[in-house]
Amino acid sequence: MTGALDQLVDLLDLEPIEDNVFRGKCANDDRQRVFGGHVAGQALVAAGRTVDPQRTVHSLHAYFLLPGDPALPILYEVDRIRDGGSFTTRRVVAIQHGRPIFNMAASFHRDEPGVDHSASAPAVPRPEDLPTFKERLEPFAAQLGKWYTEPRPLDMRFLDTPSIDTSRDDAPAAQQLWFRAEGELPHDPLLHACIVTYASDLTLLDSVLLPHQLSWYQSDVAGASLDHAMWFHRPFRADDWILYDQESPSAHGARGFARGSMYSSDGGLIVSVAQEGLVRVRRR
Repeated sequence: MTGALDQLVDLLDLEPIEDNVFRGKCANDDRQRVFGGHVAGQALVAAGRTVDPQRTVHSLHAYFLLPGDPALPILYEVDRIRDGGSFTTRRVVAIQHGRPIFNMAASFHRDEPGVDHSASAPAVPRPEDLPTFKERLEPFAAQLGKWYTEPRPLDMRFLDTPSIDTSRDDAPAAQQLWFRAEGELPHDPLLHACIVTYASDLTLLDSVLLPHQLSWYQSDVAGASLDHAMWFHRPFRADDWILYDQESPSAHGARGFARGSMYSSDGGLIVSVAQEGLVRVRRR
């Protein structure tokens, strides 16, 4: 693994405090609040640590309640809601300063045979034929600052210019990108699911901004994740290429809704994502 990916894996490795209680580190960066994918990924680790490893996560539903403080560790309390014959359900609450900042319900399922079909991935160029992250975003390096220069745990290849390019006036409320972990990961399905959970929150709400020529790097634009849901359909590896197809069918009342479909490199649908976020624009 690269150094940046190793740091992400370490970030997701929670410290057990006592039964059903875990402590997670915060990333050493200059964010004003903890990144939502960071909290969601750690919460899924906490839930998974209390579940039979033979059962893998098939869905999660989460709410972001308060901004996380990046200067403090996060406590995760797991409630063992149900251990059934086929399904296991967990509830996780993330706590800082004695208050819940996030909660999640996650369900795990033992593998069993059943009907099988899948939507087909859209026809797009292969990631190897696309510019790297730095090549694509080089014109915006000064705006991105540290986010452009620092090592990255994920290799991301955008098919179109990302939302930071506000010069486009015909952009649809949609974008596509390929991503994968920047290095080979151990064979641990929970770790792969947590890294994809982390990645799912990085760019999804950008699709809300695209048709409005807005960017998170503009001083009059503010946003935050409100809730986040994921459904894991098929086994996958986060260190293989994954196509993330994203769209925003609605934005209204300072809230934007976005959904995404993740496809494996052979075209099968592996994960579905839905998210609503706060999007506030101060009048110019």
